[in-house]
Amino acid sequence: MRLHPADFLPAGALVTPAPCPQPARHFPVLFLSDLHLGSRACRDDLLLSFLQAHTADVIYLVGDIIDTWLPLGAHWTAAQQQVLAILFDRARHGVRLVFTPGNHDAFFRRFIGQAMLGVEIHDRILHKAADGRRYLVVHGDETDLFDAKFPKLSRLSTRIDSGVRGLIGWINARRERRGLPKSNLAERLVKHFNDMIRACDAFEERLSEVARRHQADGIICGHFHKPALHADHGVEYANCGDWVENATALAETAGGRLVLIDWAAHGVESASAARLALEMGAQPVHMGFAQAAQR
Repeated sequence: MRLHPADFLPAGALVTPAPCPQPARHFPVLFLSDLHLGSRACRDDLLLSFLQAHTADVIYLVGDIIDTWLPLGAHWTAAQQQVLAILFDRARHGVRLVFTPGNHDAFFRRFIGQAMLGVEIHDRILHKAADGRRYLVVHGDETDLFDAKFPKLSRLSTRIDSGVRGLIGWINARRERRGLPKSNLAERLVKHFNDMIRACDAFEERLSEVARRHQADGIICGHFHKPALHADHGVEYANCGDWVENATALAETAGGRLVLIDWAAHGVESASAARLALEMGAQPVHMGFAQAAQR
């Protein structure tokens, strides 16, 4: 049986999104990676509120957007459905969507160079910022030594992560009925495991070298779930982060400067909060909603 890209989208993914509040902020370009739609781990409530509060002329989806390592649809939520609906709706209304598949959605790599539902699919692409700097945009899994050496273990860890989150979710439901606070044990276990694996891994240096090989001024990537924005290795290194352990995205300002947005930094709960804090320097940034009193 021949599969089509749309077969990996849940039924109803192309519906018109529900009305959302007027976006609080517009950027020329947004970069999002590691949404892991279809997984228990996806922080879909924060992701949905982020998209409702931001627009852009160009949106780069830097891999691991849909988690095809898990049974399709098993953990799909209404919020995740709405996320896809918003993205496809924006493509229909003229927003340029560029998708560089990752290891969790590598199925789409067979469609490199094509477009699906208004979304361009590239293995990697050079992005020219407004200030003239050129960035290589790529998911980044090609430099992951752990995945290269232990691919089966990597896939198994995804299943284990989902199982642990399911168990903790069941426990939290019982705790909630008893009036007890929720446990964040799953998040702490996953973070500890990932930190342990990445502790001695020079993946930032390897990715920076990939940018140099392409004669780029920097690299914009994801995969490692470690948001970052710096030039410690001779070129600009910008990692979008993720929407599993974090809730982060990269944005390019009108002047061509990259900023890192941490949507969970100030406990954002909905897109109806007040306007955002203004851009900050080229360092790891915490940008959430400012208080209404600051208007």
